[in-house]
Amino acid sequence: MSGTRPPAAGSLLDVPVTLPAPDAPAARSARERIDGRAKPPGSLGVAEDLAVWWAGVRGTPDPPPPARPALVVLAGDHGVAARGVSAYPSEITAAMVRAFVSGGAAASVLARAADVELRVVDVAVDTDWAGVELPAAVTAGKVRRGSRPLDTEDAITADDLRAALALGSRLADALVDSGHDLLLTGDMGIGNTTPAAAVVAALTGAAAERVVGRGTGVDDAGLARKQRAVAAGLARLGPDGPGTGWEAVRRVGSADLAAMAALSVRAAWRRTPVLLDGVVSGAAALVAESVAPGAAAWFVAGHRSTEPAHGVALARLGLRPVLDLDLRLGEGTGALLALPVLRSAVLVTREMAALADVAALEPDLGGGR
Repeated sequence: MSGTRPPAAGSLLDVPVTLPAPDAPAARSARERIDGRAKPPGSLGVAEDLAVWWAGVRGTPDPPPPARPALVVLAGDHGVAARGVSAYPSEITAAMVRAFVSGGAAASVLARAADVELRVVDVAVDTDWAGVELPAAVTAGKVRRGSRPLDTEDAITADDLRAALALGSRLADALVDSGHDLLLTGDMGIGNTTPAAAVVAALTGAAAERVVGRGTGVDDAGLARKQRAVAAGLARLGPDGPGTGWEAVRRVGSADLAAMAALSVRAAWRRTPVLLDGVVSGAAALVAESVAPGAAAWFVAGHRSTEPAHGVALARLGLRPVLDLDLRLGEGTGALLALPVLRSAVLVTREMAALADVAALEPDLGGGR
């Protein structure tokens, strides 16, 4: 952002963030160029919109497709999991972090297939990793061991929030500085759809019953417990709500969600687009847009999760998902599955022949299609 000093990493609480807008002339030129290809205008549907979006965020009418995407999986545990809101125990979070490192997670497989660098970061996993060998990059930024139960107390402290924002900002800067042209956001944490739903409800005014879903597949009793937990968290906010997106994530969110929101804001500030995953990414994007208006212009929704809160968040953000495959795994898997669609959309609109060139091959060509 020329002429403006960037806010220091971690200062997002203190410095109003004025984001750059994507390049509107580049997007308009891309639309005109795509409309002139050898096809009826608009016949590639959303693929054309993706290519135009990509031109705007890359600042040129004819950009190549994403060449160096990176997926960041932010991991954390959640005290609200003790309320029985998940079908799995919290110990699974640490086990899955190890699976990411060893390359055995679903996102690991998809990242290899799509040639995406994958980074997993422990933001708030409830373990000290004693005796476990992990790369320093996984654990160096740890904010705390698990967020607190959001139904009875604030999920994290103000100091935790600052640390999480600094971590997310540093991650975005490191990835952009190393040449990555697209960031994908992913999550790992048992119980994390509960704080995501609570944050979405807090920022949109939706009732708990409207945003809470079955997450890992809880039964009716588990769904009721989850709804009660979110409703209790919202009641703690009072009739005036959280006030700001950062307060929402501090009081009824989590440290990992805060770090993801900060990463998303910082990426947008650095003119680097973000491909979102599911409900946790959607909640983080909603926070990002609330504290830095215009952030959503740098985001594209990879898919629509089965979690109701995700649909509410996407509607508020004005984002249309690329895929709708009934996904609910998280990890960044939906974003990874959407990435080939984005790449294909850019390639086909970039490399297909122009209608004028095709018409020139047959001088008598006329009429409609």
